Amino acid sequence: MIETPETRSGNADPHGRAQAVTISGTDAWFVQEILPLEALLRQFLRHNWHGNGDVEDMLQDIYVRVYQAAQQQVPAQPRQFVFAIARNLLIDRVRQERIIPIEAVADLENMDVATDEAAPDRIVIARDELRRLQAAFDCLPPRCREAVMMKQVDGLSRREIAQRMGVSEETVKRHLTNGMCALADLFLGSSSDAGKKP
Repeated sequence: MIETPETRSGNADPHGRAQAVTISGTDAWFVQEILPLEALLRQFLRHNWHGNGDVEDMLQDIYVRVYQAAQQQVPAQPRQFVFAIARNLLIDRVRQERIIPIEAVADLENMDVATDEAAPDRIVIARDELRRLQAAFDCLPPRCREAVMMKQVDGLSRREIAQRMGVSEETVKRHLTNGMCALADLFLGSSSDAGKKP
């Protein structure tokens, strides 16, 4: 736990008498709401982080962030708050690991390293595939196209699609199955066939 002036025990006054320990509202909240989550938090960190040696450090960083935030305003949902901070800390750590020192890339032009830039022929092929996919989408019936777009582009679940379209999940399933089969047939066919309406 984070030691604060309010939580230190064993403080003595100038006359050698032990002072009473005072616990602030934030400290009491932290002990009651956050510390019981430690086992789950450790498990979350071990599961999502490759370096087990860093778990203790990350746990302390999370506690510091939670405590500092709670001093400003105590969150209404402590568990969700703690795990959101843990997730953000993991994201920060991943970003830090991906940073390459400038010395390592100083002579990049002199090295025989493949770049992320696509070759012109790949750009042309990708654009052609996108045109074919768009043509295949245009051939789908409107409701079927709507369901496939919500699933594949928006990432919605069947239940969410059913609610938005005002139909049953079974109907959505049928739209998705028919749409994906039709797309496969149209897209994998010749490019001249993909542009034709059925």
